[in-house]
Formats: sequence, structure tokens, C-alpha cells
Amino acid sequence: MSSKQSSLHRFRLKRDLERLASKEGRGTELVSLYVPPDRQISDVVTMLNDEYGTASNIKSTTTRKNVQDAIVKVTQRLKLFKKVPENGLVIFCGAIPQNGPGSEKIETYVIAPPEPIQVYLYRCDSRFHIEHLKEFLVEKETYGVLVLDASGATFATLKGKRLDIVEKITSGVPGKFRAGGQSARRFDRQREAKINDYFKRVGEHANKTFLEIDNLKSLIIGGPGPTKEDFMKGDYLHYTLKEKVAATIDTSYVNEQGVEEAVERSQDILRRIRYVEEKNIINDFLGEISKDTGLATYGENEVRRNLKLGSVNTLLLSEDIDSVRVTVKCSSCDYVNQETMKRHKVPELEQDISNNACPKCGVPTLSVEDVQELIDELAELADETGADVEVLSGETEEGQMLKKSFGGIAALLRYKA
Repeated sequence: MSSKQSSLHRFRLKRDLERLASKEGRGTELVSLYVPPDRQISDVVTMLNDEYGTASNIKSTTTRKNVQDAIVKVTQRLKLFKKVPENGLVIFCGAIPQNGPGSEKIETYVIAPPEPIQVYLYRCDSRFHIEHLKEFLVEKETYGVLVLDASGATFATLKGKRLDIVEKITSGVPGKFRAGGQSARRFDRQREAKINDYFKRVGEHANKTFLEIDNLKSLIIGGPGPTKEDFMKGDYLHYTLKEKVAATIDTSYVNEQGVEEAVERSQDILRRIRYVEEKNIINDFLGEISKDTGLATYGENEVRRNLKLGSVNTLLLSEDIDSVRVTVKCSSCDYVNQETMKRHKVPELEQDISNNACPKCGVPTLSVEDVQELIDELAELADETGADVEVLSGETEEGQMLKKSFGGIAALLRYKA
């Protein structure tokens, strides 16, 4: 998978799994099939034929029919493949109630895993078994962030798009100016002892916080002044954590703001972390907007126009877009109309056009021909001209800005169009 397209693939998988999780069947009528890349299609078809025979023993006539129908549909879909794709294949199929008992309709979903699947699974249940695919949505790399100075320290983790403050501690170390009557040497000795005790506490908290993370990629140490270097010179950190220190970063603060500073200034190290990627994408976009270069645009109509002209370099989409692209056609002439609307408005549109005549031929033969997610439709336009697609999370500040300030649809352009 191209790194440029990974956010789109990830979004689609997340959306598909959310929809599958909402599906429920009667009894054990929903089929889940996972086929790893090293399996032969013919072997899987043989297994499904055996399961079809076994299903004939189900006592309930309705359940038996629904299970066997699902197995037939899965087998038919499987036979469309000459061999199992390189990452394997996952098929979900079953009778899903549409509107109460007796309204079941067979639905089939084929998922292409983003990475090779290891499990070979056939299961009939009242739900689809999506847990093995959900593992691909788990961010596998975590970074630790520690910012400190002589007054206190903050511990944080960065995992994908999530920056979490784990803990903050204060030092209890007095300032550099001694109280009246104290000798300078005695004061310095006392302060040095307190600094040493404080560093020990920082090390203990860091070890407790970061050693428990199985997939810790790196540790970033930040803070103002030389305190962080003094800390690193001692043996306060566990040796495995010390080996994972990727950088020491100068920051102005040691609170949450200092953590964010350390993250921003460590972008070379963290370039693969989505949190930083989204920040960079939006910063590039805002930079072009503020400089009025003509190399950035936003809003569905303008972005769509530039996509059709082939001038889009990177399409930016919010994962929170909940609109669809609806195609209305007339069966009596060549009239076609497309419009964007909220998904829940589609039934209302279908009702309206069933009572209306075609604006071109005057015959009342209009119907909704297609309903496509707006994100998918725009992404397909981008793919036709080789534009990159970035789907931004609704959880980050940058993703929220894209949705609220720019309608969730924007683009960086190759040239002014």
C-alpha cells in the first residue's frame, strides 16, 4: 500500500468495519470467511461445499435456507478470483433483517486486508467476526515524550494521532538563589542533592510509564536549558529506555505545551506518525491560503472543478463527511443529474422524483440510479489524475479545522487553474 494512500485505505477499512459491526442476523445465519494468501481457492470451495452439506441438518427451515444461500453466495464470489490475493481475502455474507422478521435480505461484503492475514476461518454466527480485521486499525508504534527542567517534568505518549499526557510531577528543588545567611557552598550542596533525588524520581516515573509499552519505538527528551542533558548523563533511566532516546529537544516549557513543542521539533524522527503528518498537511494548506498563491482551494465545487482539470496534487478530506453523491437518470431519455446531499435525505429525494416528470422529455420516469459516498467519489476522481488523497481524522485539531472551517474538502494544487 502506498504511504500516500494509506489514510484513505485505513478510513475505508474503519468505515466498513463499523458498518459490519452494526449488522445482526437471526440465529447463526451470518457467514464470516477469512482466507490467508497461502490457501488455494479450490480447497476453500471444497470446504464450503462440505459446510453446505452440513447445513442441511439444521432443523429450522428458515435458518437452513438462509445459511445455505449465504454459503452459495460466498462460493460464487470466491470463484471470481483465480487465486487468493497477496494479502488474503475476507468475505462476509448473510441474511440481514431490513425491517423486522421476514424482511431478511442476503448481503455480501468483500474486504481486501491492508496486510497479509494469518488466520483461516469459517464461522456461522449471529454477527460477523470482524475482530481479526480490527487488529489492522491498531497503531503499532508508540513514542514516549518526556520534558523536564529543574522545576518539574511531564510524561506523555504519542500513538498515531493520539497525544496523551500520562503524568506531571514537580521537583521540589529550590531556585538558584540561596536564603539569607546560608553559605553558597552549603546551599549548592543541598540543591545538588535535591536535584539528584528529583532525577531519580523522574527516572522511576519514566521507567514505570514507558517500560510497560511493548511497542515503544523511541523516546524523545525535551526541556529548556541544560537540565535534560544533566539528566541524560546520569544512570536514572533504565538502559533499554536510554537506548531508545532518539533526540533531546530544546523547548520553552515543561507542561503540555512543552510536550507539543517537543513533538513539533522532532518531526524528522516522527515523520511516520499520523499526528505529525496531519499537522504538516494542514500547515502546507494554510500556508498556501495565507500567501494567496492560488495553489490551494476548498469547498466541494471548487475542488471538484480542479479534480476534473487534473490540477489537484493532494486532495484533503475529513473522515467526518457524511454526504453522498446521488445520480438521477431518466429511463425514457438520456437525462442525467448528479447532486450531493446528506444520506438521510435520499429517501425523500426518491419520493419526490417518483412524482415528477423528467425536465428534458416530460415523462415521469426518473429514478435514483446510484448513491455513492462523497469521499469515495472524490477519491476516484483524484485517482484518475494521479492525485494523492489524505483523509484526516475528526479527532485531531487539524482534522476538526478542515471540517469546520473548510467544509471538510480542500486541495493543494499543482498549478493555478
